[in-house]
Amino acid sequence: MRSKALLSLAVTAGFALPAGEAMSAQAARGRAPKAGETAVTVDYGITLAGVPIGTAQVTGAMQGTRYTMDVSARLTGLVGAITGGYGSGRASGTVAARPVPAAFALASHSASASITVRMALARGNVVASDIAPPLVPDPERVTVSEVHKRGIIDPVSALMMPAQGRGDLTDPQNCNRTIPVFDGASRFNVVLTYGETRSVQKPGYAGPVLVCNARYQPIAGHRPDRPGVKFMEDNTEMSVWLAPVEGARVLLPLRIAVRTQIGLNIIEATRWSQSAGQGAPEATVQAAAQSPEPPADRR
Repeated sequence: MRSKALLSLAVTAGFALPAGEAMSAQAARGRAPKAGETAVTVDYGITLAGVPIGTAQVTGAMQGTRYTMDVSARLTGLVGAITGGYGSGRASGTVAARPVPAAFALASHSASASITVRMALARGNVVASDIAPPLVPDPERVTVSEVHKRGIIDPVSALMMPAQGRGDLTDPQNCNRTIPVFDGASRFNVVLTYGETRSVQKPGYAGPVLVCNARYQPIAGHRPDRPGVKFMEDNTEMSVWLAPVEGARVLLPLRIAVRTQIGLNIIEATRWSQSAGQGAPEATVQAAAQSPEPPADRR
């Protein structure tokens, strides 16, 4: 896996689920929400150095304390014609003070390689995982141990940010968090801090967003001496705009920006669509956000 940080997910995730799971994701997008369920779909355009290179979509469904997240992405235009990059990923679990994933699947396809990743988790700890094809052993990589697979969030679940505390969803404190990501091969933190609050208008969404600054902290699975890793560690030009999901105590990215070695990579919403079934999911999700986080090993 070459993902260096959550914030570049929509570009590195030229992924595609196996057929059965992909069909399930499509069905979830097309059906009406269940009673007490909040569903949201966000379409994105992807640009690199000002040039459109692809599209992505995030679909989330939240019912009580349970959630399902689907992500799909495809490179288009000349880049897509050359690389053939496309794919999708899925994660599910429960919401507490942060997402507690139970299952994660992701696959990427390009002209040069295809990769699939599957993980099963219990209380945020990886209990089984598989990468195909297997990673080639590399003595330069920082070894991923079992302790690195505990108390983690997968890259898809990490796109959902539960509100911290009982205040307004656009309270600046909702920016301030450290996300412990494990993608099946690499363990890293994404550290978010509050930058500012802006008012934006997009098809389907108009209102305030939190602008969070982001930093990348590699933990394991990376090659410390690689220029790309050092570039990302020192990178101060990364941010994510978080928009509140009406009816649920969570926020989702409206815009993600990451400075790369070849230009600024931007994943920005082009459409925001939301629906809700009968019932009042907000109270149950809010209660879940206040519940204690599952125990994780302290390192």
